[in-house]
Amino acid sequence: MLRQAGVESDICRDMPELVAAIDDDVAFVLLTEDAIRTADLKPLRTRLTAQPAWSDLPVVLVTDHGGGPERNPIATHWLESLGNVSFLERPFHPVTLQSVARATIKTRHRQLEARDLLRTLREDEFRLQRMNDQLERRVRERTAQLQHAHDELLATIAERERTAEQLRHLQKLESIGQLTGGVAHDFNNLLTAVLGNLELLRKRVPGDPSIDRLIDGAMQGAQRGASLTQRLLAFARRQALEPRPVDMVELVRGMHDLLRRSIGPAVHMRLDLPAELPPALADANQIELALLNLAVNARDAMPDGGTLAIALDLSVTEDAQDLAPGRYVRLLVSDTGHGMDGETLTRAIEPFFSTKEVGKGTGLGLSMIHGLALQLKGALRLLSEPGRGTRAELWLPLADGDAVRAATEAAAPDHPTKRRGVLLLVDDDFLISLSTASLLEDLGHTVIKASSGADALAVLRDGQAVDLMITDYAMPGMTGLQLAQEARRLRPDLPILLATGYADLPANETLELPRLSKPYQQRQLAEQVAHLLG
Repeated sequence: MLRQAGVESDICRDMPELVAAIDDDVAFVLLTEDAIRTADLKPLRTRLTAQPAWSDLPVVLVTDHGGGPERNPIATHWLESLGNVSFLERPFHPVTLQSVARATIKTRHRQLEARDLLRTLREDEFRLQRMNDQLERRVRERTAQLQHAHDELLATIAERERTAEQLRHLQKLESIGQLTGGVAHDFNNLLTAVLGNLELLRKRVPGDPSIDRLIDGAMQGAQRGASLTQRLLAFARRQALEPRPVDMVELVRGMHDLLRRSIGPAVHMRLDLPAELPPALADANQIELALLNLAVNARDAMPDGGTLAIALDLSVTEDAQDLAPGRYVRLLVSDTGHGMDGETLTRAIEPFFSTKEVGKGTGLGLSMIHGLALQLKGALRLLSEPGRGTRAELWLPLADGDAVRAATEAAAPDHPTKRRGVLLLVDDDFLISLSTASLLEDLGHTVIKASSGADALAVLRDGQAVDLMITDYAMPGMTGLQLAQEARRLRPDLPILLATGYADLPANETLELPRLSKPYQQRQLAEQVAHLLG
């Protein structure tokens, strides 16, 4: 499985051989819990402890007993013994292992880059020290000049140290984001099958109020899970967005009643909105969710009441570390709550970090907004001091065109009255393939199933009548985009629908495909199919 992902590996027969093999060229160590349960880990622990400051060798531990410390008590022992451990629970999909492998390799590459940067810093410090020695020998002649040069050198070293610290923090967030995005994508696949089967179950089970309540509960739970995975994908910058020109003044005003009900009577809300403001390039639905999250956070920071201020303005930046030069619409959300200290403020955008009581927050709100801002080529800035409240600034780039006003859509019928067709369904996941095929057949279509790109191309080459192809993106051997390219060579006019949980796919200038985001329900599937079949 690792070789399929382009990862070369060496197999060690025992612990001494593993310890001897660890060096700077090793990207990560893959262990099974069975192999180390009775082994003497002291040599391995000693070797990992002896790593230089820049190195934190990743260890991927394959376990049969439920993942991390929250589900597997013995995992705490492995964390203490091995350090930087990622848990991978059996059984797992090959794509999951390959995703974890790529993420850990990228983390190791970042560590090696940090090593090179620290080495460069040491060399620079050595050169700077030599210059300092030369200047000291001439102190009587040019005392003022020497002091000026010395101050510049100290400032350069301090700036480089700050840059190195920022680099380490960004590496940590990137690693967490990659792992989070991979896990969320796998959950999207599972939820697709769950939601599809529940919809079919509702149709086929005889009407019974008690059964309907159970199905409704299961549907709501699955939809809450889908919402959670969207937040995880937002942090990982992998959620599917629909950026378009948005009138932010109209958006905030339209949310006034919802925000008022959400923050409660103890909090006074003040809006400071300009009469006119250029449209921002954003996804209106996601911005509404972000604003609601910020308002709820502000409310929780003011348990005894206070003031929530929401403002909009037009800002220009020319030289900012987190923003490209240009003009931006800035959404400001301020509160008069207890505020945050420096350490809490630094960790505020980390996923699952929360200062709220257990059960009162997921710790994903700010991380989701941070990921959303980056995906829109904007930024989230947080300013706070203990006892003086918090201000969140969401910077959004200006749009080129006019704002698109949301139109009220007429309720769509459960089953669009379109022609039926023969559909080629391509997905390597058996559960998703089975569920989606059942949903399509329930809509009256004939479904031909294929578990890989090669199988799908064989169907097309055989000359079977196919009106539409629906394909997953992430499949072993051939991705959905590669399959679409080959299919278009065989049948240039074949409509193709790409079903995926990924937002950022490889750019392809010659192929633009409609997408169906996972997890999807029968209504969404029916609308896409009806549109493509015409």
